[in-house]
Amino acid sequence: MEFSRRQLLRFGGAGSAAVLVGTAAVSSARFAAPRRLGDDPFTLGVASGDPTSDGVVLWTRLAPDPLAPDGRGGMMWDPVSVDYEVAHDERFRQVVARGSAVATRELGHSVHPEISGLEPDRWYFYRFRAGSAISPTGRTRTTPEPGRPTARMRFAFASCQSFPSGYFTAYDHMSAEDLDLVVHLGDYIYERGWQWGRLESPLDPAYRDEVTDLAGYRLRYAQAKSESPLRAAHAAFPWLITMDDHEVDNNWAGDHPGAGIDIYRVPALFRRRRAAAFQAMYEHQPLRLTQLPSGSHITLHRRYAYGDLGEITMIDTRQYRNEPACEDGILGGGCDRDSADRTILGARQRNWLLDGFSSSPARWQIIGNQVAMARSDYDPGPGVDLSGDAWDGYVADRDLVLGGAADRGVRNLVVITGDRHHNYAADLRRDYSRPDSPVVATEFTGTSITSGGDGSDMTDTGRALLAANPDLKFFNGQRGYVRVELDQQLLRSDFRVVPYIRQRGAPIRTRASYVVQDRIPGVIEASHPETPSDARPGSPPPGSGPR
Repeated sequence: MEFSRRQLLRFGGAGSAAVLVGTAAVSSARFAAPRRLGDDPFTLGVASGDPTSDGVVLWTRLAPDPLAPDGRGGMMWDPVSVDYEVAHDERFRQVVARGSAVATRELGHSVHPEISGLEPDRWYFYRFRAGSAISPTGRTRTTPEPGRPTARMRFAFASCQSFPSGYFTAYDHMSAEDLDLVVHLGDYIYERGWQWGRLESPLDPAYRDEVTDLAGYRLRYAQAKSESPLRAAHAAFPWLITMDDHEVDNNWAGDHPGAGIDIYRVPALFRRRRAAAFQAMYEHQPLRLTQLPSGSHITLHRRYAYGDLGEITMIDTRQYRNEPACEDGILGGGCDRDSADRTILGARQRNWLLDGFSSSPARWQIIGNQVAMARSDYDPGPGVDLSGDAWDGYVADRDLVLGGAADRGVRNLVVITGDRHHNYAADLRRDYSRPDSPVVATEFTGTSITSGGDGSDMTDTGRALLAANPDLKFFNGQRGYVRVELDQQLLRSDFRVVPYIRQRGAPIRTRASYVVQDRIPGVIEASHPETPSDARPGSPPPGSGPR
């Protein structure tokens, strides 16, 4: 791994260990673990992410006291050497890779070693060691080689996990699924202050104020990872991760803050806040060095290929967008949502996305997206009520992306989306201003893990959306995640829901299933026979052997 001169200068003042930013060791120097690590430094668990056909990035953060108010996780200032092992078997008798990374205070004593030289399309186990402490064992998977004929892929996607709103039981069920990957589409944490908590657990006073600094953001991630179901899902599969708004500030847009604290409307202060939020996100997620933030910027748009079958293109709809067309975020009369100058992607990212459509050989092109792309009119009457925070506020970009995919001959385009706290299945049209515009793609929107409370199958919002939007084929307002399976002929999305989240132990079921057929854009409802994991949480994960 080569470092740019700018990266070296950024970290050079902290010594050679900091230059490593937790990626790998460049010398035989060792940094001893302090005695405090005997309190278990691996309280936040382990994770892996962004897999390729020959490697993956691993993650952990040393934090013996993860909720310490200063955000340092109970660590002192000194660097610590963290060893890692990757093996074919869970007992680590067949170790295939080992090495050491240096955890430094500059990045919260997190490490992100990038492993290469692995075999394609198979499962591996990994673990870390700091001093005498050994981490939990994680499991990860490499992808099939690019272009290699591939019969099947399975993944789940999730979003929106407000900690005070309820328990992360859905992740217990996700851990028991037979998956190759998990995709998280944003709102992993919530920055807002809370005046209430779970019914049996009053909210700690430390979390009642909105967070704006590094220590505060670190505590929100540590709070989320205190949920054992989330740690188990990270340990069970590799993840692809992006952000939406609550990782920084509600409804923020580019250089403009959202609905948060007024003082942070000063541009310099908002950039400082954004830099703190991005650093905390990097410190707590399995992200590669290419995602290391540079001040108030982070590169999150990237591609994930799975043989010749699928390609997931993760996009960023926050950093490069214009402000919403209306101050209140709702578009009505007089709002200039159709302006060609309005962008949600930025020109450079949009061109990168379109170029990828032209060059990818994958049968299924999947966009990992944060906010709803389908037209979503909330007024079932003659009026129009559209959200300025979603793609409805950036019509030119939506037309360019959907029209560009059609013009470039994308065989199958499917968009997966979070944010809404609802389950949707919808057709996507090339140009919503023309009633006869063809359907060119499909969007599956997944509900929240907890945000919004227990939820219900149908709501007034759902009835209004179904009445006003003929392209919306399904609505559900419960909590859970979406399980996706694709093969050479079909992509199937199962909407997996739990009946409640304000108490532990909820069962799960498949509320509905929708499919997309090869070369036929648009959704079709499918049968959804219940599976063995349609039960209470706690089932063991699937077998670890290659399929």
